[in-house]
Amino acid sequence: MTNSYAPSRQPAPRNRTAAPSLTDPVRYPSGAAAPVLTKRAFLLVLMTLLVPGSAQIVAGNRRLGRFALRVTLTVWVLAVLAAVLLVVSRPTLINLVTGPVTSLLLIVGLVALAAGWAALFINTLRLIRPVLLAPKARPAVVGVLVLAMVLSSGSLGYAAYMLNVSRAAIGSIFSNGPAIEPSEGRYNFLMMGGDAGADRTGRRPDSLSVISVDAKTGKTAIISVPRNLQNAQFSEDSPMRKIYPDGYDCGNECLINAINTEVTNEHRDLYPGVADPGAQATMEAVSGTLGIKVQAYVLVDMDGFAKLIDAMGGIRIKAGGWVPLSGDMVDEANGIHGMPIGWIRAGEQTLDGYHALWYGRSREFVDDYARIQRQQCVQQAMLKQLDPATLLAKFEDIANAGTKVVDSNVSAGQLGSFVDLAMKAKGQDVSRLTIGPPDFDASFSTVPDFDQIHQKVDALLGPAPEAAAGDAIVPQDAAPGPLSAAGALPQAQPGTQPAPSPSDFTPVTTTPDGEPITVEMLNEFKRIGDEQSIRNLVATNGQCAPL
Repeated sequence: MTNSYAPSRQPAPRNRTAAPSLTDPVRYPSGAAAPVLTKRAFLLVLMTLLVPGSAQIVAGNRRLGRFALRVTLTVWVLAVLAAVLLVVSRPTLINLVTGPVTSLLLIVGLVALAAGWAALFINTLRLIRPVLLAPKARPAVVGVLVLAMVLSSGSLGYAAYMLNVSRAAIGSIFSNGPAIEPSEGRYNFLMMGGDAGADRTGRRPDSLSVISVDAKTGKTAIISVPRNLQNAQFSEDSPMRKIYPDGYDCGNECLINAINTEVTNEHRDLYPGVADPGAQATMEAVSGTLGIKVQAYVLVDMDGFAKLIDAMGGIRIKAGGWVPLSGDMVDEANGIHGMPIGWIRAGEQTLDGYHALWYGRSREFVDDYARIQRQQCVQQAMLKQLDPATLLAKFEDIANAGTKVVDSNVSAGQLGSFVDLAMKAKGQDVSRLTIGPPDFDASFSTVPDFDQIHQKVDALLGPAPEAAAGDAIVPQDAAPGPLSAAGALPQAQPGTQPAPSPSDFTPVTTTPDGEPITVEMLNEFKRIGDEQSIRNLVATNGQCAPL
């Protein structure tokens, strides 16, 4: 007989996923020991710093953690792709970073990441629950979390700010014009130092030089054109060639640096749609004169030049002779200035923007060609010393100073290619040529032989010839001086002396009698009107080498 009071058997419960243990100190910190809570706090901070979102996965809102991890993974993938692109095609990466649309998107993305990362740190602080920590551990944990947040979110925010500074500078300096192609394997840029004083109509470039860069290797040459060159030839495609088919030959006032003002005032209609007809016409005159195609120009205001050098922290040079900071003009007919307001000493110098500007402009007591050699030296010093470390450390100041560039038709779309070339050129020797002494006779600028100019330029920029057996190997940097394709040592021209290589000279710091040259000595000669003695003592101030 069945016992109706026998207990009935219930089916065994199904095996379900066990609920999280309430004793897990990572997710459930209440009741954990103080040392465990301290370790947990530092661990969550470290997880948020290294893998944003992971702290939320293990100890907080898993949905938020999964979203943050997806973003983190996406950023890592993009970073890897950027690194690959840096190796495979550095110009493309630079163009992406500096492009007007992509840079804006990158700025917005960096700001969003910075804000999101900061929010994760704040959420992590909530997960840590500082009230559970030992009183002595709380300041340390909170301090480490704040430091980690500043290092992460702060760095992203600062990167966004600097990128915005760069974007504004690029938009101000460079044009939106079409890309330029290399001519015979080279990019040729005309650099003009403009001086637009209140008493001048239009900008008159007082400094003209072509920076020619090999499109593959970055090998660079500087060709200086004296501002007083007469009968400049316009390139065949220049509208000014119709007015001056035989060159800019309208008299002694028709110097090459007067083209800018004349075209700006009288022939603007020949250049419809051109932002700066005067600069364009000057570029065409330099092209025709040198026998090469100059593709782009940059006109730099002198004030901007000084600010740029200050932003770089100055330039370092070895000066061959004393250079005056000239006083006001007292006799314009004879080019006589008043007492100098200062002097730049011979020897090794670090020049700030003000003194570097004077060093490149001063021509009192010497001819214009000594000034040109110093200008070349200043350009080389800037190229040599504007290294990545300087650029990163002083980026904002350099970018802001760069906006003082008055005009340029360099396309912003090619900035990546040109920055890449500049990096290739870093550390290479720069060859130099001056269309005047010491590479040509002193009277050459008045009656130039353009066939001779073209031959010298072709030799400078052309491929180096193979050395015959037994030929001496000549340094590539033996300049200024008449240059061969191999950068041959200077050779004497009628009326000139061979110039030394950039560093192979001894600064003149004493008189022929061995007495030290001083400011007081030079000023005393000036005070008594003995300018010839000053000329004798400063005759070597065209010699200069970047350090």
